[in-house]
Amino acid sequence: MKKNSILALFFALGSIAMAQKGKTNTTQPKYSAAGKSVTLYTTAENTQLRFTKSEGGAFNRAVQPLETEICVFVQPDITFQPILGIGGAITDASAEVFAKLPADKQKEFLKAYFDTTDGIGYSIIRTNIHSCDFSSDSYTYIKEGDASLSSFNIDHDRKYKLPLIKQALKEADNKVTFYASPWSPPAFMKSTGNMLKGGKLLPQYYQAWANYYVKFIAAYEKEGIPVWGISLQNEPMATQTWESCVYTAEEERDFLKNYLGPTVRKAYKDKKIIVWDHNRDLLFQRANTILGDPEAAKYAWGVGFHWYETWTGAKPLYDNVKKVHEAYPAINLMFTEGCVEKYDASKMLLWANGERYGEQMINDFNNGTTGWTDWNILLDEKGGPNHVGNFCFAPVHADLTKGEVIYTPSYYYIGHFSKFVKPGAKRLSSAVSRSTLQSASFKNPDGKVVTVVMNASDNAVQYHLMIANSKATFTIPAHGIHTLVY
Repeated sequence: MKKNSILALFFALGSIAMAQKGKTNTTQPKYSAAGKSVTLYTTAENTQLRFTKSEGGAFNRAVQPLETEICVFVQPDITFQPILGIGGAITDASAEVFAKLPADKQKEFLKAYFDTTDGIGYSIIRTNIHSCDFSSDSYTYIKEGDASLSSFNIDHDRKYKLPLIKQALKEADNKVTFYASPWSPPAFMKSTGNMLKGGKLLPQYYQAWANYYVKFIAAYEKEGIPVWGISLQNEPMATQTWESCVYTAEEERDFLKNYLGPTVRKAYKDKKIIVWDHNRDLLFQRANTILGDPEAAKYAWGVGFHWYETWTGAKPLYDNVKKVHEAYPAINLMFTEGCVEKYDASKMLLWANGERYGEQMINDFNNGTTGWTDWNILLDEKGGPNHVGNFCFAPVHADLTKGEVIYTPSYYYIGHFSKFVKPGAKRLSSAVSRSTLQSASFKNPDGKVVTVVMNASDNAVQYHLMIANSKATFTIPAHGIHTLVY
């Protein structure tokens, strides 16, 4: 009897764990694609196709597919994590470039990113808490040495950043998740006495620095900008030539547990805190250290990550995202930053840059990510401004010498997700039968299913979109991306 009870408990716990990772829809009728029509959107290299819409026909009855056929399989009755949204960062650099554009180009730019009909419908905005590398100078919101924060003000942001954020929110009908990240505490709070080149937060300033986040939230909300949350520290294991601050996993855990978490919670019950906010390489170790401590974990809404682990020459570590999702299924995973590094004007329209976004987004969502945030939404023709010369690519560049706006392949690849996958959607169970294609699928709150298919090969590929005993057949161009809505 005792043995049977133990076995019963084991299977019960296993069932609960599986239910957390994936949910089978048993209360609603099973999804049927039979007779449904498909709307197809296509973007492809060496063509004029950019979100080009076509009617893809209807699903027909299918039989057992052959191994020689290429298929994208979708099971809409099995759902996974909800999608918070997709967006990018309004940095000082983005806002300064925007302010220098002609008025008609400013209007075009805002619509291109934040309009949900004619644009790509960004629903997440990240910004920097005082300066980062993509600022024209290094600054804070207080006078140097003011541990009481009595001099705190955000006047610096009034010239460029606040006006752009407010216009973006208006264009998006305020349906945006807005969060902020610090790159470094003020110099006097650090072991090095310098905002740049790493260093650590001095223990005697732990509480003052925690208070600083609350001051920032209050100041931005007074401007009419609802702050959804913050991340604890941008890239806490990187000593950069720009603003940076290093925390070991234990130091980040303890600052969250003893200072930042209680301070933010006391001032605001609903603000979210994201930990890590760095690359996938150490993601699992950082998550274990922070989330393994219940007193710290209770303050962490989620774990943020970037894609720059490839600086070593290695491949992206998508599996580390999956491992954190498996170990902590109740925690949220948020992609908080990525860009194509080492700006080279001759590569602004390089198609591989867009494909990098497509591959990353497909893999991150399929491994449990709930929100996906690109880096600068706009940079100039030099990949800046940046006060330490760390110039990068953005999905959209402005050529300020001509007053023009340039949409790169990255903009279109991100848009094949953000334009069609709405906040509140859920990722669906799906798979491909051939490595030639990559794919992810979602079900929007209105019940529509969205499937993104990417072909990074040099040849067009015919494939079947299969749902149970129904299929629809498409041909995706070489170096193309499809979004199918049905």
